[in-house]
Amino acid sequence: MIKKILRFEEILKGCVNDNNSCKEMMYKSFYGYLMGIILRYTKNTPDSEELVNDTFIKIFKNVSGFKPPKNPEELQRSFKGWIAQIASRTAIDKIRSSKAHFYVDDLNEDQHPATQVSVASDLHVNDIMNLLNHLPDTHRLVFNLYEIEGFAHDEISKMLNIPESSSRVYLTRSKNKLRVLYTNTLVGSYKKNG
Repeated sequence: MIKKILRFEEILKGCVNDNNSCKEMMYKSFYGYLMGIILRYTKNTPDSEELVNDTFIKIFKNVSGFKPPKNPEELQRSFKGWIAQIASRTAIDKIRSSKAHFYVDDLNEDQHPATQVSVASDLHVNDIMNLLNHLPDTHRLVFNLYEIEGFAHDEISKMLNIPESSSRVYLTRSKNKLRVLYTNTLVGSYKKNG
C-alpha cells in the first residue's frame, strides 16, 4: 500500500474532522517542538511528557477554533504560535496548581536594577537550559514568559495572579541569578580547562 504524503493544510483539516491518522501525523510532527517549550517550564522529563500529552489533548479538542491567517503561506507558522501558547499555558496551569500561591517579597523594583546579561558563544543550548533549570520555579516561569514567550508584565501578572510589579521583580531577580550562574559556569569551565 502506498502512503499518500499529506500537506500540512490537509493534516490540519483532518484533525478538525477528527481523523485519527491525521492526529497521529500532527502529534509526530509537533511533539519535539512542544517538548522544547514545556522543558523550559519543568525540570524533569516525566512531567514534561505528561504536559505535552495534555497539550495535545487541548489542541485536538480546540483545533476547530484555530483561526487560520489570510495568507496560506503563514498557516504553519501561525499554527505553531497557537499551539505554543497552549503548551505554555498548560505548563503554567500545572505549576500554579502545584503551588498554593506565589510568594512575593515586599521589594521595590529600584532595589534590584535591571542589568544586561551577556551570553558568550561558548554556551550551548543545553548549557543555557541547565542554567534556567537552576532558577527557582517562579523566577524561571516569569523569565520564560517574558524573555522567551514574549508576554508583557501585565499579561504575566494576570496569568500568575500576582501584581505587575512582582512580575518585574521576579524578572530582574532571574536575570541577576542567571548572571551569577553564568559567571560561575565560566569560572568552572576555565578552571577545568585550565
